[in-house]
Amino acid sequence: MEPSGPLPPEIYRRRRWLAIGAAVVALVLLIWIVSALRGGDDDQATDAAAASSSLSVTTTASASSSTPASESGSSSESPSASGSTDPSSTGEASDAAAPAGQCADSSLAVKVSPGKPTYPAGEEPEFGIVVTNIGNAPCDRELGAGMQQVLVYTLDTQQRLWSNNDCFPNSAADVRTLAPGEQAAFTVKWSGATSAPGCTAPREPVPAGAYSVVGQLGNLRSAPEPFNLS
Repeated sequence: MEPSGPLPPEIYRRRRWLAIGAAVVALVLLIWIVSALRGGDDDQATDAAAASSSLSVTTTASASSSTPASESGSSSESPSASGSTDPSSTGEASDAAAPAGQCADSSLAVKVSPGKPTYPAGEEPEFGIVVTNIGNAPCDRELGAGMQQVLVYTLDTQQRLWSNNDCFPNSAADVRTLAPGEQAAFTVKWSGATSAPGCTAPREPVPAGAYSVVGQLGNLRSAPEPFNLS
């Protein structure tokens, strides 16, 4: 439309171009502001995603060894040994539970093993017992000989024949700090004779045959391991 009015047409045309130019500038400025705001939200989302990344932690295992008094009152050295255990609630249980504030039974594993599969007549069988921290954190546990038991049973009838604590109990304390995966190993010798709690029954030689040995720490028991006397 042609401009009309008391002023020259050129003035009206200039006013129209100025209005159009101002509208274009305002539109560009609005687009820029919206883009800037959206870009800031994206940066915050990126920062949040980066902050949520996690780290993995690994632990290393170490081993320690010691020996309690054997049945005859002597002691011998034994290297640490590895192995899985099957803590069981069946069979004989000790009166000694895990002391308050120490490693729970669920964080420990016990394994026992005879020194040889077969012992000839006249040779004292030797058993190794290993306690392992299978938990994810270090913890303390009383591992004194009074808390440990090694028991021998008949293989067929599971009759209890002997325990290292029957006639030679030992109440000496031995509190250990076990790191995750760390082991404490001990050895016990058996004279080959029967025994009863409190050593109240006559001790008789055990005849040749097939037997099993079980290790125990408080109420935590190992899987039975077979061995033979010839």
